[in-house]
Amino acid sequence: MAKRGIEKQLNILDYALSSLWRRRTKNLSILLVFSAVIFLVASFLMVSKALSDRAGQLLVAAPEITVQRMSAGRQEAIPLAHGERLQGIFGIRRVVPRVWGYYFDEVTGANFTVLGVDPLQMPGGDGLATALARGRLPEEGEAGMVVVGQGVVETLALENRQLFSLFRPDLSLKTLTVSGEFAKETGIMTADLLLMHPAEARDLFLIAPGFATDLCISVANSREIETIARKIAELLPDCRVLTRPQIQKTYQVVFGWRSGFASICLLSAVAAFIILAWDKASGLAPEERREIAILKVLGWETADVLAVRFWEACLVSGLAFLLGMLSAFAHVLFFSAFLFRPILLGWSVLAPGLSLVPALALGDFLLLAAFTVLPYLAATVIPAWRSATVPADSALGG
Repeated sequence: MAKRGIEKQLNILDYALSSLWRRRTKNLSILLVFSAVIFLVASFLMVSKALSDRAGQLLVAAPEITVQRMSAGRQEAIPLAHGERLQGIFGIRRVVPRVWGYYFDEVTGANFTVLGVDPLQMPGGDGLATALARGRLPEEGEAGMVVVGQGVVETLALENRQLFSLFRPDLSLKTLTVSGEFAKETGIMTADLLLMHPAEARDLFLIAPGFATDLCISVANSREIETIARKIAELLPDCRVLTRPQIQKTYQVVFGWRSGFASICLLSAVAAFIILAWDKASGLAPEERREIAILKVLGWETADVLAVRFWEACLVSGLAFLLGMLSAFAHVLFFSAFLFRPILLGWSVLAPGLSLVPALALGDFLLLAAFTVLPYLAATVIPAWRSATVPADSALGG
């Protein structure tokens, strides 16, 4: 009995394949549009998840607590004396001043990130040496030494040149010497980076010697971060205290907002396709209704007719889902998601070269299939059921 049922379904599947081939132009157009819709939604889900995961991995190296001085809602330079006051809080292991800012190059229209920090004092700073493609990190007392990212090298056309100059705020020139270059693999963090000693960064931005941009604080016990942050806020009421978990949540919110905005646009495309599929499928052509009627006259049951339409819809939607997912995977893995990177990363002149690893959980696949495949199945099978329940003589007579 089971063998006969399997043979029956195989025969129905064979008839469904021949039916699809007879209307291959129509089915091919549906397949291409369906695949394109799934490709757009799936690739966007993959790139947003990949960027969120990459940001989470990178923020592990962020300072546990960052202290910034605020005035009238804007960040100002913080006195180094504030760091000395913080040393008295139990649980703080080290306070490292950091000088950083953005330098706009009017010639190229690019913004460089200038970071002045002492790698020997910064926790995990010794790992910066492993991120270098060549050269070494600048040391204290070396005037004008800087490590540059690959984006800076390409933008300024440095190539084999070791010297270049930047304007200070008073339009005087500061000459810098390249002591090293960051590797391309670290481009998401270092593409636009100019790393130098804090004294050199102060000189570039004309910041007074006794000040820094912010203070990076490392704690002895990570479970005490919130407690220590609260004590710092009480001791320095004119400062903003940021913890690493807060920064991680901010990045997740930024990616979530951008991905949510684009997802609404893409879901509207899915809705439009579902409406189109329903409209096309609900209005069966006279030839299709006549075909169903002939099958009923030949002894086919309503369940058999529905099985044919079900197999047709499964083949089209399944193949479209497979093509769409494979295209999305290739788009993210081999082409770095060039369609959606500007939406999530911004339109920076020095956009980093980024290698993304597409990843979707099983729940994401099921959700995507529920939004695309199931509506198409319903839009195909339900009209066929309506036509199959109509008496064969009336369908042939019409």
